[in-house]
Parts: sequence; C-alpha cells; structure tokens
Amino acid sequence: MQITFLGTSSGVPTRSRNVSSVALRLPQRAEVWLFDCGEGTQHQILRSDLKISQICRIFITHMHGDHTFGLMGLLASYGLAGSPTKIEIYGPPGLSEYLQACQRYSHTNLSYPLKVYPIEPGTIYEDDEFIVSCGYLKHRVTAFGYRITEKERPGRFNVEKAKELGIPFGPLYGKLKAGEQITLPDGREIRGTDLCAPPEVGRKVVYCTDTVYYEGAVELARDADVLIHEATFAHQDAQLAFDRLHSTSTMAAQVALGAGVKQLIMTHFSPRYAPGNNLVLDDLLQEARAIFPNTQLAHDFLTYEVPRRLSQTG
Repeated sequence: MQITFLGTSSGVPTRSRNVSSVALRLPQRAEVWLFDCGEGTQHQILRSDLKISQICRIFITHMHGDHTFGLMGLLASYGLAGSPTKIEIYGPPGLSEYLQACQRYSHTNLSYPLKVYPIEPGTIYEDDEFIVSCGYLKHRVTAFGYRITEKERPGRFNVEKAKELGIPFGPLYGKLKAGEQITLPDGREIRGTDLCAPPEVGRKVVYCTDTVYYEGAVELARDADVLIHEATFAHQDAQLAFDRLHSTSTMAAQVALGAGVKQLIMTHFSPRYAPGNNLVLDDLLQEARAIFPNTQLAHDFLTYEVPRRLSQTG
C-alpha cells in the first residue's frame, strides 16, 4: 500500500510542483486508485513508476479545476494504454455532467466502460479487502474527504507446526486458518489461534483537501495511519485561509492531533512559499511540528509506504 504524490501545489502549477493528485498503489492486486486529477496528472504518471493501465478507480474531492482539469485527458489516454478494462469514478454532484460535456464537445469516444458515482457521506465502495467512505469538508463548493480502510487480515498460518503436530493436510487446515478449534481422531484439541500469527490490522489512509479546519475532518481521520491534509497557508496568513476556506499548517496539525493519527503529510501548498520568499515551506513544517511532531511535507513524486501493524489482541 503505497502513496505517491503527483501534484502538491494549490491553484496553479509551479516549476517544481504540479496541481493536485495523489495515487494509492495496491501492489497485491495490481491496482492504482487516484485521488483528484489536476491538469497534467497524466504527464506526472508518465514520470513516475505508476502504470496508467492499472488505474481502475478515481475519487474526486470537488469540482474546482485544479482538481479536475486533467481528468478528461487521462481518460482519453487510458483507452490507448495496453488493454483498458473499465474505470469507476466517484465524486460530487455535477461530475457526471462535466465529463459528458467534455466527451461531447471534444468528440471523444471512450473504448472502455466508464461509470460515474455521485457520492454522499458514508460508505461509497466496499470489497473483500477495502472500504472507502467519505465525509463533507468545508470549502467554497461542495467538497468531500475520503477515508480508505483496509480490512483486517488473518495472521500467517504455521504449516510447519501443523505438520509437526500430525494434523493431516486438507479441510482441517482451512478451519485452523479461520481460527477455529478442531478435535483430532486421537482426541487432541487444537486451537487455530495457536497456529496463526497475530492478525494484521487493516491500514487507514485519509485524504482531506480543500477545506478550512473542520470537525468533520477530525472525525473522518480518526485513528488513521496516514492523514494527507492540505496546508495551503502559513499560520500568519490565517485570515487568508478563513477567507478562502483553506487550511493553514497549524490547522492541519490540529486535525491530526485531534484525530489521533500516526502520520500527517501536508500538501496543496500556495506558491507564495516558494524558495526565496520571506516564508518558505520549511517554516510551515516547523509550525505544524510544534503541534503534531510526526509531520512531513509532501513533494511531487514522494512515495510513502504505509506500514502494517499487528493486532494488540492477537
């Protein structure tokens, strides 16, 4: 489970930072899930280790152009990338109409199925391994944050120990792997939990942008392993943040602290903090770390591996 930042600037691109997009790579299933798709995202993907052909889901936070202007180009290129299957897109009201208009006026015919799901707060996707939920943020237009929850995995079954105990290979192994207790023909009772490593706790990743400080974001991020949160402004520019409904570095840190997350990664930085200015991004980092020490700054092409945790009760 790897996070790759494809664009970390707010509003407009800079020489070193593109506009918003974050990829979640799931190597175990050869899938890439994309969160936002600002202009130039497909070019950023080409410069990364990601494969455009593995993108199968795209989640859009809101309809502002720095989060959506790259979407139609990416969808058009996807049809030419290997053997396209299908893409499912989740986002706020108006997203489907926007894409339909883009296809109509650009005379683009997609060669694969495309399904767009308008979202509301709550669970929006679930399969055997993951749950994706969303909640409202506080911005100038309807905006959502996303929470990706990996379901708990059973611990590794100790086949060698089972053989030593003389347990015959077959259906009994399946019961033991599921944690059940079995009784062998000789009367011995074997507990599956004694032959399995502690279960692996599902990891949780939360993505919140664009928003001013909002209690809903705290709830969405509760106990997350990683919180990706916008930090458009420095603390001294808090009035700009309130006026434009964006966050400061200290607001992002307060969300992380209140939610009890493990790691905060800040993104969506205003170009006003570029090198050479009175305030630079390292100043924002220090402001956030004064509140939440386990904070880092995102940069384009930063890849972060979300660590696994063992169950405390396993």
